Amino acid sequence: MERATISPSLSQNYLLCPSRALTTRLHYFSTTRNLSSPSSSSSSSIKLQHSSSNGGTSLTRCNAVLSNSPSSAEVADIDWDNIGFGLKPTDYMYVMKCNLDGEFSKGELQRFGNIEVSPSAGVLNYGQGLFEGMKAYRQQDGKNILLFRPEENATRMRSGAERMCMPAPTVDQFVEAVKATVLANKRWVPPAGKGSLYIRPLLMGTGAVLGLAPAPEYTFLVYVSPVGNYFKEGVAPINLIVESEFHRATPGGTGGVKTIGNYAAVLKAQSIAKSKGYSDVLYLDCLHKRYLEEVSSCNIFIVKDKVISTPEIKGTILPGITRKSIIDVARTQGFKVEERNVTVDELLEADEVFCTGTAVVVSPVGSITHKGKRVSYGEGSFGPVSEKLYTVLTSLQMGLSEDNMNWTVNLS
Repeated sequence: MERATISPSLSQNYLLCPSRALTTRLHYFSTTRNLSSPSSSSSSSIKLQHSSSNGGTSLTRCNAVLSNSPSSAEVADIDWDNIGFGLKPTDYMYVMKCNLDGEFSKGELQRFGNIEVSPSAGVLNYGQGLFEGMKAYRQQDGKNILLFRPEENATRMRSGAERMCMPAPTVDQFVEAVKATVLANKRWVPPAGKGSLYIRPLLMGTGAVLGLAPAPEYTFLVYVSPVGNYFKEGVAPINLIVESEFHRATPGGTGGVKTIGNYAAVLKAQSIAKSKGYSDVLYLDCLHKRYLEEVSSCNIFIVKDKVISTPEIKGTILPGITRKSIIDVARTQGFKVEERNVTVDELLEADEVFCTGTAVVVSPVGSITHKGKRVSYGEGSFGPVSEKLYTVLTSLQMGLSEDNMNWTVNLS
């Protein structure tokens, strides 16, 4: 029978969560730990429930439930009106390790901080790494916290891991690790309307390897940071430049998975664009150089005569979860949505253009520049279609409207 493990960096009264159970018997543990600060007199309770699945494969559900006294429910004392989009160290991170056989044997909450890794780790030498991005929102009552479609991120990580020859956590392991991390850092979830808690799950080949081969050991890690708007413009329209020389992805490559190398590859073009005053870069396909793919870290949509079009997913474009959600929301609102090849000419003739992504949610595009020609959209704000979609989606994410899609997970 496997018991919860205790990180050396935490005192013995802080119960940690293993990644799997070896029997079908339910084990229930409860402990108390002050999560707001070492000097605080308030207390919090983390309760972890472990179980296993049927069918011979033993999995873990680490159901972390954090209950607070009124005084410990307070949020961190920072300037929530000016947090921007940058790393702000929080209290805890979640760590789970795995051998090449694919069995994640331990999971634990540790104090947030640096990690030790071999110089010959697979992630450092051969880029064997994936990450996800997701958010948690505090509701208007100040107590309840919502996650948005975490199982979709888990599924996408598993798909990426298969492409990168990496074992991956099960969907349950992923989601429960995210829940535990958010609850352990709940004081860092911004007040309603002030931002969100950005959640960054990582899967890395941390085992030492010299020759080109899959790493012998992997680490799944989740950390969080409170964030505001991704672009400095906030929800004001952004200005993009179409890039036709540098390319983000190629057919048969890894453009369709969220591997770390995809993002390093866009830094050059992005840096050049920002030095010229643009917000970001819109990439074209590498074969014909006329079909839209995506922005550095966002999917792209155009609107023409109230028909919404977006590049189809075909291996070179990341299947964004916000993209998928916007498509579903648009159809429930009566819009026609097409997933297909979209040309630059169509982009320049569009009525509206907007981007979607976890970080940006929905961001209106104010102008596109292509080969020296600048085309502007709207009147310096959202267009009517993108504004409608933004309002519906964010209201759902923040718990301001009824979740008829069954997309949110309440951590209260």
